[in-house]
Order: sequence, then C-alpha cells, then structure tokens
Amino acid sequence: MTRHIRSADIRGVSRLVVDATIGLASLVETMHHNILRTPGILGKPTQQPARGITGFVYKSIRGVTRLVGGSIDAILGRLVPFFSGAASSQEREAVLAALNGVLGDHLQAGANPLAIAMQLRRGGQALELNRAALAAAIPAATGKVLLLVHGLCMNDLQWRRNEHDHGAALAADAGFTPIYLHYNSGLHISTNGRAFADQIEALLRAWPVHVDELAILAHSMGGLVARSACHYGELARHDWLRHLRKLVFLGTPHHGAALERGGNWVDLLLDASPYTTAFARLGKIRSAGITDLRFGSVVDEDWGQRDRFVRSRKPCRVVPLPAHVNCYAIAASIANRRGKLSERLLGDGLVSVASALGEDPSGRGNLALPKRRQWIGYGMNHMDLLDRSEVYARIRRWLQPGS
Repeated sequence: MTRHIRSADIRGVSRLVVDATIGLASLVETMHHNILRTPGILGKPTQQPARGITGFVYKSIRGVTRLVGGSIDAILGRLVPFFSGAASSQEREAVLAALNGVLGDHLQAGANPLAIAMQLRRGGQALELNRAALAAAIPAATGKVLLLVHGLCMNDLQWRRNEHDHGAALAADAGFTPIYLHYNSGLHISTNGRAFADQIEALLRAWPVHVDELAILAHSMGGLVARSACHYGELARHDWLRHLRKLVFLGTPHHGAALERGGNWVDLLLDASPYTTAFARLGKIRSAGITDLRFGSVVDEDWGQRDRFVRSRKPCRVVPLPAHVNCYAIAASIANRRGKLSERLLGDGLVSVASALGEDPSGRGNLALPKRRQWIGYGMNHMDLLDRSEVYARIRRWLQPGS
C-alpha cells in the first residue's frame, strides 16, 4: 500500500487531520454550549462559541492544533521536492478522486496538495496544450476529437471498466482521438464548466491536425459540467463551439439527484433542535459539487450570494442545450422492464430516468430531447453505463457519420 503514497499526500492528509480536529473541537463546543443553555427540545439553537473558562479551553485546543499542524506542514513541505517525481497508481488516483468529490472545495480553498487541478489527459498523463507537445504525445491524432468527462468522485482512468473503455473503442471503430478530462468534482459545477471551456479552446487551437469534428461523451455529473462549458464558451465567444457536433449524456442528473435532496432534508432536521444542531455541521462538509446536484445547477447564479445548504424554492436557471449541436441522452434503470415501479422511483440507483432524459415534470426546464435521441437501458445501474455492450452500441450508432 505504501508504494501508492507520495510525500505530498502525507502533507495533505496532515492538513486534513488538523482541519478535522479543529472542526471537531468546534462541533463539541457548540453542543456543549447548547446543552448548558438547557433550551427545550425544539428550542432555538445557536452556533455561538462557549464563553468563560469553557470557551477559553476550546479556543486553546484550536490554537494548539493550528500551531502543531503548521509545524508538521513546514517539515513535510521540505520533503516534497525529493519525492514529487514518484509515479502515481490507479489506486491512488481513485482515492484522490473520491476525496476531491466529497471535500474538493475545501481542499482547493486551503491549497491542500491533495486538491486535483483540472487537466486534459491520455493514459493518466497530462497533455501540454501546445502544437509541438500534442504532436509528440499523440502522433496518430485524427481530425475527429472526442472529449470524455467523468462524474462525481471519479477520474479519467475509471472510464475503463471490465476491460472496456468507450473512448478506446470509439477510436478503433469510428476514428476518434479520445481525450479525457480530469477535474476536481467537489468544486461548483459552473466553476468546472468555465475552466473546461477554456481547456477545450486551448486544446483545439493547439491540435496538430485540422479539426473536422468535436464530440463530447459525459457520464453523470460530467454531463452538467459539459453543459456548463457550452454555456460559458458561448458567453466567451469561444471558437470550439463551431466544431462541436454531438454531445452524449450517460446518466446525467439534468434535473438533480434524489440522494442530495434527501441529504438537504437531513440538514434541516438536524438543525431543528439545539441538541442536534452541532451534528448538522457534519452533513455540511460535503462539497459544493455535491450540493449542486440537488437540482442540477450549471451556472454561477444558482449558488452565488446564497447559502447552498439552505432550502430554497427559487428554481435553478434554465440553461438550454447548445444550439446547432445534436444532443443525446442515455438513462439506466435497475428495473428489468419498462413500467415497473422501480423504474420510476429508483432509476439507475442514483439518477431517475426522467432526470437522465432531461424531462422536467413541470415542463419548465424540459430539455426537449427528441425521443429518437433518447434511450433507456434496463437491468443496469449507474456504473453499468460505462461498460455495457448495448450502451456502447447505442453510443457508436449515434456518433457515426450521418446518424
């Protein structure tokens, strides 16, 4: 196991431990303070710190923790250059991706070495976005570029599942050159969308051969990031949108995911009593990327200037699919046939069928995808979308010329 660890990882984990200790001390202090106030079970809770000697003790704990943490970080920082060249591994990449999905905004805000920086990659290696470097890294580049965008808590290497990779298969069967986005899925979707738009613009400007066609294949949250990129690319008048021909969504929660909406109700219930309000903080450590999945937010206006944990009746801004681009959606259902109750209620286990197909029951945010550009896979879950043969057959059919 130690062969997967870098010194920067140890440094990053040490910072997390310090943050967790400080956070736990504050949580216990809040709980202690509320109990001492002896309010009723549904009395008004407070997040204020304790006072007097009790408050001094908790403040001292946080101060000492920060001091020790700063010393450890300084020592580990000197060791990073000696080990920074160590090769990564799929196991390490998977752990980092999951950690960033849950705490990515916190990691980036604290400049933690564990935070993932957005990159376009092939084979797990970052691409340098200049013509000479791309020509050397991809000597067989074609004029058909396929961008693959992973989902929450995942990374670009996880497009390969059970020895199948949609990107590699489309390279062999349809002449595409696959490029994989690697990003911190814990950041706001709109933050990643804007950065992705800039990355695509830089990639196509440096592409070593003439670009005939650009297509995007996105799984889960990746579809929202792709939609956000199209929105911000249009605002910035990026040239890459002229080349975008097709956009395929795999299990994308266009209208949100039920699990995050359930998590928001848990926050509300825990915050209702002074005896449990401290524990509401535990639920509120989840990342901005996760809370964006509540309703499928893809623009800054959905979260700017508001508390993302407060229940809001204000709907998300409706962002239509990019004009002049053929868009397709694949949904999965754990039900083995159409019409079963599990199809409507559970979808693929994470995303409902309606949300994955862009269908809004209210009609307000319906993405209006034609039925011929929708497909439902039965007897499969959210992750099966990455490797099931019938899913790939549908993707290949849609991405072939003239489809």
